[in-house]
Amino acid sequence: MQSDFKMKKEIFSTYNFLRLHSKSLLILLVVMLSISNNVQSQTTTLVTIANQSGAPSAMKLSELKSVFMGEQQRWKDGKRILIALMKTGTPIGKVTSERIYDMTGDELNKYWLSLVFQGKAQAPVFFNTAIELENYVAQNQGAIGILGKPAIDIEVKTILIDGQKSY
Repeated sequence: MQSDFKMKKEIFSTYNFLRLHSKSLLILLVVMLSISNNVQSQTTTLVTIANQSGAPSAMKLSELKSVFMGEQQRWKDGKRILIALMKTGTPIGKVTSERIYDMTGDELNKYWLSLVFQGKAQAPVFFNTAIELENYVAQNQGAIGILGKPAIDIEVKTILIDGQKSY
């Protein structure tokens, strides 16, 4: 009887602790997950690839952002720029959204919908896998894309960004 009373008292005590501190524990969990995602985003490297025809071999990061924002629509040789991106729900798509566009994935999708509906730009092509993106870039003159690792296909070139292969 005594031990039964002790066990009920401990259960009640634990329940009260969790009830009183559940909001704090939840906030702590959210903060920890947020920090974890931010660290992963900062440590993920990006690599820019392009079709052999059209894009330059080197660009400044500001020039790259101008291309991916749809501000520059043609390469210097006159070829139309075709943007290839990983879907915003993929890990590389999320990092690209944050680093290149300074947006969330949802904001990026809305941004491009707005440009396309206003007739200001041609929509990027979004891919589920790096292989699909790489194949698209290899097969389309003027295409440019962002991957999380160097390209396997020799038919595409890696563009140096601020003198670096990855950034």
